[in-house]
Amino acid sequence: MKNRTAIDFSLDDKFGNINKLSNIKSKYKVIYFYPSDNTPGCTIESKEFSDLISSFKKLDAEIIGISGGDKKSKEKFCSQHNLKLLLLSDTDFSVSKSYKVYGEKSFMGRKFLGIKRTTFILNKDNKIIEVFENVKPLGHAAKVLDYVKNINF
Repeated sequence: MKNRTAIDFSLDDKFGNINKLSNIKSKYKVIYFYPSDNTPGCTIESKEFSDLISSFKKLDAEIIGISGGDKKSKEKFCSQHNLKLLLLSDTDFSVSKSYKVYGEKSFMGRKFLGIKRTTFILNKDNKIIEVFENVKPLGHAAKVLDYVKNINF
């Protein structure tokens, strides 16, 4: 998907507001798909992005987290961990499927369908300029921040 225009979407946030990708006007968009709210790895990843939000904003980069949980789940997740992020609900996984991050996974010998932890970086024209696949949560937000910082040089 790298070097392609990102697929536009409209998804609800924790307040029930509809957020359309094409309406987000920041220079960069960091879209991170994560498996589930309030699970250990997803909490680490989301907290790290939230902790670095001001550094991303200085670079005019908007952070957008997407998973299958509904708006109530997003609200609880944000409240429990004091997350300052835009988290969106992809309850039918249609956006995750269109970005090809939804599919078969395995954990402890069990196979199941779910979101594969993946991050996309988009430019102001919504062109995908980088994709991070098979993401390990710990330290990922800092790696993404370093990448965005280095785009400008």
